[in-house]
Amino acid sequence: MAASKKERTFIMIKPDGVQRGLIGEIIKRFEQKGFSLQAMKFIQCTEDFMKQHYADLSSKKFFPGLVKYMSTGPVVAMVWSGLGVVKTGRVMLGETDPAASKPGTIRGDFCVEIGRNACHGSDSVESAEKEIKLWFKPEEIVEWTSCQEKFVYED
Repeated sequence: MAASKKERTFIMIKPDGVQRGLIGEIIKRFEQKGFSLQAMKFIQCTEDFMKQHYADLSSKKFFPGLVKYMSTGPVVAMVWSGLGVVKTGRVMLGETDPAASKPGTIRGDFCVEIGRNACHGSDSVESAEKEIKLWFKPEEIVEWTSCQEKFVYED
């Protein structure tokens, strides 16, 4: 696939997804879809770091509880690349509220409550780049081409 067609997204498995053993299943779904993993880290974050990540939600009533919860356990931060990965990644995750998520989505299959919805996914290419810069140094991102790419994408 031409580099100009590729985009990147930030996907994070939240503490509930980690604790419930969903890391492998979530990675599997993105790999099976045909997206390429470019970076990943297993990390325990502070409330201050989570305040930076969720800064756009700082005016929301749930913000203090969200940043506190997100710092209670480790998360898995990832960068994925591929054609339409931001939009498709959001579809794969499902609705923010798992009760509104369709079966077959990550949240539809594995989650019950909005505050324990297993994953975060960037909502735009711009927010993806911002989140990627917050979580990863440039040298931590590996840009590579899978030998399977010719079986996923047309020329």
